[in-house]
Amino acid sequence: ESIKKLAFDLKELYAQRLKANAYRYSSDDSLLREFENTFEYNETEDQLKAEEDCLNDLKSSKIMDRLLCGDVGYGKTEVSLRAAFKALMDSKQVAILAPTTILAQQHYNTFLKRMSHYPVNIGLLCRFVGAAEQKKTLAGLKTGQIDIVIGTHRLLSKDVVYKDLGLLIIDEEQRFGVNHKEQIKQMKKTVDVLSLSATPIPRTLAIILYGDLDISVIDELPANRLPI
Repeated sequence: ESIKKLAFDLKELYAQRLKANAYRYSSDDSLLREFENTFEYNETEDQLKAEEDCLNDLKSSKIMDRLLCGDVGYGKTEVSLRAAFKALMDSKQVAILAPTTILAQQHYNTFLKRMSHYPVNIGLLCRFVGAAEQKKTLAGLKTGQIDIVIGTHRLLSKDVVYKDLGLLIIDEEQRFGVNHKEQIKQMKKTVDVLSLSATPIPRTLAIILYGDLDISVIDELPANRLPI
């Protein structure tokens, strides 16, 4: 019964998203290229193709639902950083949802480092952050002072209200429980969604499981990177 309900709920959600018109992001400009050039490694062809897929989605009138598959260390996070930067350039807020506190903290550190040369305010919502700081972040999200928020399932709480959420990035979506997925679905109604996964699902099976998603695959190991 619960599987049946989940299936019908998902069908209804995707029907709503297909009917809705997405916000169409502006054309790429020199600021995005400048941000790309601050990346300290050489991108792989797969990374560049995945980035192009994401940017084309954001600039189209269709709401983005893209699954980015790639093993650990293949550069999924950099692709998500560039998608997030694109959203910020159009004054949209970005939420990054991670299944564990450690992973949320890692993303927070990475985003802080990559965005350090730009006037971007990044908040963290997880149990590592004290109540006073969380309250400040929540207020900033509501007024638009916080541009990017990174967190665990804490982001799914009712007190988390955005001024203008444009992009939701979900890391390892398959690790969230059914109740959390229900809450994620409510967030997903109108925003663009990029899901990241290192789960080694064969591509054909992924297409069946994620029939309503577009898929980008990063198969190419970065230069000088040891195998996992």
